[in-house]
This record gives sequence, structure tokens and C-alpha cells, in this order.
Amino acid sequence: QVQLVESGGGLVQAGGSLRLSCSASGRTFNMGWFRQAPGKEREFVANINWSGDRTDYADSVKGRFTISRDNAKNTLYLQMNSLKPEDTAVYYCAAGWVAGQDPSGFGSWGQGTQVTVSS
Repeated sequence: QVQLVESGGGLVQAGGSLRLSCSASGRTFNMGWFRQAPGKEREFVANINWSGDRTDYADSVKGRFTISRDNAKNTLYLQMNSLKPEDTAVYYCAAGWVAGQDPSGFGSWGQGTQVTVSS
């Protein structure tokens, strides 16, 4: 099972930007970002296929977040712009063979990185 390590989280003011990175220990297929706020279920943010030519986003982040990957570096990214306080959550990187918005389709998970957006 591939190991995933996220980085890039932090505290930012509303309207600001952050870029999350996820380093994988080996080759991955479909990858995605999910987030979980306190007291809420883990929710889908974005996913990307192996070649990077297919992406999908949650409606809440469309037009603000961009998912990308560099397969030569085994790294996944999430560029987050125009951040809102409601984006505050722990963000998780995931990898799996089944693309989709359901967390159960991803078999490998990182430990998460905290993103806090102040108003």
C-alpha cells in the first residue's frame, strides 16, 4: 500500500491562498483530496486521474481550487484560492483504483494537514 504525506496547511485570512502537496511513496492511480471539519463527516473536495486530464470538483470549491499532479515526482497538489472560513478543515490526500467522490473508493490515505481560514 502506498504511503501518502500531506504538507502545506496553515492559517490564512479569508481571500488568501494556500497550496497543499501530497508526496506518495510510489506510483498511484486515481488520487483525490477530501476534508473533514470538526463535527462533520469527511467530504469530497477534488479528484484527478492518472494522466491528469480528468478532474472533478465539489460544487463548493469549483472555480477556486485546482487539483494537479506531477507523476515524475509522485506528488499531488491542491491550489486553493479565494479561501473562505467554511474551508477550514483537516485536508486529506487519498489514492485508489476507483475514481469518484466516495471515500470508500480510495484505499490509501495520508495523515491530514490542517487548514484554518480566519474571517
